[in-house]
Amino acid sequence: MTAQEAVKNIKSGDRIFIHTGAAIPQSLAQALADSKDELKGVEIYQLHTEGDAPYAKADCAGSFHIKAFFVGKSTREAVQSDRGSYIPIFLSEIPYLFKSGTIPLDVALISVSTPDKHGYCSLGPSVDVTLEAMKQAKLVIAQVNSHLPRTHGDGIIHINDIDHCVYHDQPLPQSPVPDPSDIEQAIGKNIVELIDDGSTLQMGIGAIPNAVLGALTNHKDLGVHTEMFSDGILPLVERGVINGNLKKEHPGIIIGSFAIGSHLLYDFIDDNPLVHLMDSNYVNNTDVIRKNPKVIAINSALEIDLTGQVCADSIGSTIYSGVGGQMDFIRGASLSRGGKPIIALPSTTKTGASKIVPYLKQGAGVVTTRAHVHWVVTEFGAVNLYGRSIEDRMKLLSNIAHPNHREELDRIAHKMKN
Repeated sequence: MTAQEAVKNIKSGDRIFIHTGAAIPQSLAQALADSKDELKGVEIYQLHTEGDAPYAKADCAGSFHIKAFFVGKSTREAVQSDRGSYIPIFLSEIPYLFKSGTIPLDVALISVSTPDKHGYCSLGPSVDVTLEAMKQAKLVIAQVNSHLPRTHGDGIIHINDIDHCVYHDQPLPQSPVPDPSDIEQAIGKNIVELIDDGSTLQMGIGAIPNAVLGALTNHKDLGVHTEMFSDGILPLVERGVINGNLKKEHPGIIIGSFAIGSHLLYDFIDDNPLVHLMDSNYVNNTDVIRKNPKVIAINSALEIDLTGQVCADSIGSTIYSGVGGQMDFIRGASLSRGGKPIIALPSTTKTGASKIVPYLKQGAGVVTTRAHVHWVVTEFGAVNLYGRSIEDRMKLLSNIAHPNHREELDRIAHKMKN
C-alpha cells in the first residue's frame, strides 16, 4: 500500500514509535504529518532522528505531541515549546520501558531493507531501541527501502512480523563530520595520550571524536564497542588499527547499536560480517561493557562544575539533548580493567563563557554525578578527578579552564571552601 493508505491505520490518541537515527521512515513520517487534520492527541515516542521531522512542526500542534528520549535538531524546537516533552532515561533502559508495558505502544513506524529470498529484512543502521519497540507495538508499519543497508546482528526480522509494507526507495540522510577546529584537535590530542594499545573504544559523533580517531593511526589492536559510530572509524579499520583482536566480548567484531554518517559508512556496514548492530539493552549494558579491556569512553558535556558534576542534557532548565548512553559507558569504562571514562569539552562556549563553572546553571540536570566522573579533558589538558577531594577537584579543573577564567574560578573556589 502507499504511505498515505498505511497511516490511515493510525487513530487519534495512539502512541507511536518512530525508527531512529538515519533509519527514520521518511515517507511514513511525511504521510503522518499530512494526516494531521484527521488526528488528535497522538503521542510520538522517539530518540534522535536524522533529517526532517515534519510531524514536529508548529502546524501539527494538537495533532502530535513529541515524547523524546533524546532531543536532536529536528525536534528540539518542539520539545522546548509545548508541542513536545523530554523523558530522561538511560539508553540501556529504554527497551525495558516498552517490554514492561511502562510505555505501551500502539504503532511502530520503521524502515527495513528489501527482504531476501527467505523473507528476512534488516533494520539497517539503527537497531538500538527499535527492535523492542516493534516487538511490543500492536501494529507495525514498515517502509521497505532498498537504500537501507542490510546489517548483521540483532536487527534481522521476517516480513511476516510486519503488518503493512510501503515500498518506497529514498536515500538515507547523511551526516558528514565537520573538520575539527584547532581547539577540537587539541582536545583530541590530549585524549589520545590517554589511550593505550589494545583499548576498546566508545565514542559518539562529532568533531572531538573525529579528532581523536584521526590521531590514532599509530596505535595497535584497538576494538570498538559503542552505542554509535560514524565515518571516523573507517580509515582505522582499513589500516588495521581497529581489528578487535584483544576484545573479550565479540573479538574481531565492531559492536554498535546504531550508525550515522555518509554513504561510505552505509556501504561499509552493508552485509559486513565484521559489524554487528545490536539492541541497546545489550550494547549499553554495564556488565557487558566492563568485560572488555581498557574501555575508553569519550563523552561530551555542556558544562561541568568545580566539584565534578556533569550537565550534558540541558542548558539550565532548557532541554538540549539527552542522557543517552553517557552513564552506561562512564560506569562500564570505570569498571573495565584499565578503563578510562572521559568527559571531553572545550573550555569555553562560542561566546567565550567558561564551561567549567562554580555552580551548574539553575535547573541544569546532572547526567554524570561527581561520584562517577574520572577524566575531564579540555584543550588545556587532562585531569583525573577519581578519588580526589572537592578541594583537589577545584584546583585541577581550574587548571584546565580557559586562562581568562582561572582567576575568577580560583576566587570563587576559595570562597566556597570558606
